[in-house]
Amino acid sequence: MQIPRFEMERWQSVWENRVELNITESGVEPLSARELVEDPAALDALLKGCLGYGQTNGSEALRRSVSRLYPGATAENVLVTTGCAEANFLAVWSLIEPGDEAVIMQPNYMQVVGLARGFGAQVKPLWLREELRWAPDLEELDRLVTTKTRLIAVCNPNNPTGAVLSEEAMQRIGAAADRVGATILADEIYCGAELNSKLTPSFWGRAERVLCTAGLSKAYGLPGLRIGWVVGSPERVEYLWGCHDYTTIAPSVLSDRLATLALEPQQRTRLLERTRAILKKNYRLVQEWVDRHPDLLTHIPPAAGAIAWVGLRGNRDTAELAEQLRAQQGVLVVPGEQFEMPSYLRIGYGGDGGHLEEALGRMTTMFKEKAIALGQR
Repeated sequence: MQIPRFEMERWQSVWENRVELNITESGVEPLSARELVEDPAALDALLKGCLGYGQTNGSEALRRSVSRLYPGATAENVLVTTGCAEANFLAVWSLIEPGDEAVIMQPNYMQVVGLARGFGAQVKPLWLREELRWAPDLEELDRLVTTKTRLIAVCNPNNPTGAVLSEEAMQRIGAAADRVGATILADEIYCGAELNSKLTPSFWGRAERVLCTAGLSKAYGLPGLRIGWVVGSPERVEYLWGCHDYTTIAPSVLSDRLATLALEPQQRTRLLERTRAILKKNYRLVQEWVDRHPDLLTHIPPAAGAIAWVGLRGNRDTAELAEQLRAQQGVLVVPGEQFEMPSYLRIGYGGDGGHLEEALGRMTTMFKEKAIALGQR
């Protein structure tokens, strides 16, 4: 088995703590533990807790809290994982055999694509189309899904475009999966980070075989807790729990307790309102910046998430530009090549607004300095 190099994760891991202005992150400015646990009594109780092993599939309290986000689900439908990344890994590992076909939405966070290829599947991209405002061509979906399709994977809201699937698209994806007995893997990590405050519907319950993954990293501003989950049928979750025994075994007991607090209804509302306020404030800076460069940039505003997907006109490669921005301007962005889509840049706007404004200004400086070279591509 050969797992392909995860270019974006390596790019971020190497440079994110070595540049002055990092705008590669796809979540909002993280909270501190004290901001999360405002009640002194609750904080004291947390600090007095024993640091032993917790329940390996997640505490009953946390699994109940997660299940409330999915109508009709119970704690038996939930497996708590170390981040959404582990949830996605377990799902793909448990489903894919050599020779299977996997229809995967692209562009996308490249974890599922890389894993499916590494486990021996033929990956068939379902490309989101810019001319459709980053929606899929549903006729293409029907052509791609065959009796060999084992997995249909989507990210909704999408990373990196910020697009949200229409109700029609969700229904068609569910119907396509049921037609061939495939499993839908729906990465819903950005649900709750909508700019219009309208919660994105889940794929839960839309097909016979559905696994929904999510976590607290993006919409909740709590990436350091490393809490994710997968929601599925009790039988599939039981099997995934067995796979989980071979990976991280159990979530951190402290993270489990903090996540349970974060998902209390009033607390969850507070965290999502904070996220949406940050996004609405900061996205204005991105939109104004794009508007200043109409001859160079293309952009469709995101519906959700803390990331903007910006294209360079003329199909110019962005890997070289991203390296120049890092080396010469101290700004880190994600080039489209890392999503198999050269000529695009992913810009994270969920962090400090002042840093974002400075980073965008330096990008403008780079555009001006490289104007002749860019114009020749």
